[in-house]
Amino acid sequence: MKLTEQNLREKEFHNKLQSQSKGRFENIFYKAISNAWEDFYYYLNLKAKNSEILDYGCGVGPVIEKVIEYNPKKITGIDISDISILKAKEKFHDQSNKVELKVDNCEKTKFEDNKFDIVYGLGILHHLQFSKCIAEIARILKPGGSLLFIEPLGTNPLINLYRALTPGSRSKDEHPLIFKDFGIIEENFGNVNLKYYGFLTLVFFPFYRSSNSRFFQMLVRLDQKLFKIKLFKYFAWSVLITAKKN
Repeated sequence: MKLTEQNLREKEFHNKLQSQSKGRFENIFYKAISNAWEDFYYYLNLKAKNSEILDYGCGVGPVIEKVIEYNPKKITGIDISDISILKAKEKFHDQSNKVELKVDNCEKTKFEDNKFDIVYGLGILHHLQFSKCIAEIARILKPGGSLLFIEPLGTNPLINLYRALTPGSRSKDEHPLIFKDFGIIEENFGNVNLKYYGFLTLVFFPFYRSSNSRFFQMLVRLDQKLFKIKLFKYFAWSVLITAKKN
């Protein structure tokens, strides 16, 4: 597996992260985009049955645990972190007929062309050379195959300030997406759809306990109305990207 200097930095960062006993402090904020995860899993539930699926940057396999319930033909998980793959293999050791796990470079995988029906990931594309990984996903997806990712955005100035003040919480090379990145997806895929999350749900984060609260659900509805206005898309925290290979 040939790795660039950036790949090696990412490998080191995620190996170190997976060696820690505690999770990242930032994890407490993820309830603000729990509606994005609901949409992500809803989409996968519709598409996964009897499909050949790739978890692109699978980590220790938290998404695989859920998607395996949707009766795919097979799930393959790849990650640059050998520690993550080792932990994932321990987790799925009794499901080797359905789950295959490999250490691999997402920017240049070892898979043949047109292999997968679905390639998905959570917060992985912004760790990679974006044009490389989008081209690679297009190569390994079957014609008509689906791409599905949740990624952070780099357009909210306050979130960017927080990132600048906490450099140790993230890898040196990560690149939260900006709007011109979506043009790269459109060059490689058809039927590209973007859905934005995490403006008011993040602003009012201290005022609700869970995504089940009525207040959270009200904020979600308001967010989706605001995101119809282009200006407010700049203040979203995350985006759900779906697309199809022509």
